[in-house]
Amino acid sequence: MRNYDLITPEGTKDLLFGECIVRRDIEKSLFELFKSRGYSEMITPGLEFFDVFNLNSSYFPQENLYKLTDSKGRLLVMRPDSTMPIARVVATRLRDAMLPLKLCYNQTVYRTEPALKGRSDEIVQAGIELIGSDLKIADLEVISTAVESLRSFDMEFSLEIGNIGIFKELVDRLEVSDNVKEKIRQNIEGKNFPALNDLLDSLGASPVTAALKKLPALFGGIEVFDKAEELMPDENIRHILEELREIYLDAAEICGDAGAITVDLGLVNKTDYYTGLIIKGYLQGHGEEVISGGRYDRLISEFGYDVPAVGFAINVNAVSKVIEKSGVLPAIPRTDVLVYAEKDCEVAALKAAQELREQGLIVENALFDDLTSARAYAMENKIAKVIVIDERNKEVQE
Repeated sequence: MRNYDLITPEGTKDLLFGECIVRRDIEKSLFELFKSRGYSEMITPGLEFFDVFNLNSSYFPQENLYKLTDSKGRLLVMRPDSTMPIARVVATRLRDAMLPLKLCYNQTVYRTEPALKGRSDEIVQAGIELIGSDLKIADLEVISTAVESLRSFDMEFSLEIGNIGIFKELVDRLEVSDNVKEKIRQNIEGKNFPALNDLLDSLGASPVTAALKKLPALFGGIEVFDKAEELMPDENIRHILEELREIYLDAAEICGDAGAITVDLGLVNKTDYYTGLIIKGYLQGHGEEVISGGRYDRLISEFGYDVPAVGFAINVNAVSKVIEKSGVLPAIPRTDVLVYAEKDCEVAALKAAQELREQGLIVENALFDDLTSARAYAMENKIAKVIVIDERNKEVQE
């Protein structure tokens, strides 16, 4: 008995016509942007060995992965992320390449999402990875590319920046398990103040717990840095804050009047491989980020090649959804000419259609055995011109 032959799996969707055009337009504009900035495209396999995502810095719990086995019984996963496979490639096939490497991609990732969250399990991501530089200019290069990506969508946007190093400096001074640290991170990320305060109160009062309680509230403009310095009188954290302040001021100049930029010290992405700068980009009308990324200076070393890196990914599905909600959709290309072939004139009709296409027209060959049906098809699909090919000549029907 077939129960699922007429539906798609949860978290997936068929795309039709205009939806496809929206997605392809986004992908094309982003690829042109990345290419104009010197990034080279790469594609990694949709299937990877589970071991690629089972590192010390693993972000993906097994229950969030689509798993299967190959013909030798080895455990595979459908790619849940693009950065880690690219790190694998950099550490192997590109190990001897001159640095920095500027890589871009446009490919699908697969992750199981909790039911009723409205998120897709099949996500098209477009993004960049800048490998081999830990300089400030590299961070600004990535931020400026993110800003230009957001600007290309022709709608209001905002950009948030933070630094995961502040959170890591604080929690590393707590004598608690990794599970407790993860709960603290989750509460800060979700700005769940009651749960965060209860958890930190159970650990006892200290300057560290006091700072962690305030962390999710430290967002806004330049004033955030002064508040943070008063709260966290620590040399390492002061150094991180000063670097982030410089990045923030430069990023604000890059954004200009086109978008709003804020600093959020509560940006504590779940992805454990981030080591410093974190960025998130938003479009008006969509509650969740459409761009997410940051600096991951130690990830590639887990594949045996110790080089710094920074990058971001754009959720193309989310951007498509925002554009579709706006109602400003690109027009579906309309056929200019329908070519109808009389009996035994099929080859001549195909040649005639090709000649018209070479003139830049969109041309269909009529797939009917009578002219009346061909004309009815043309009328239904708003095709302005019908050309009839018979043994003697071409007859143009307006």
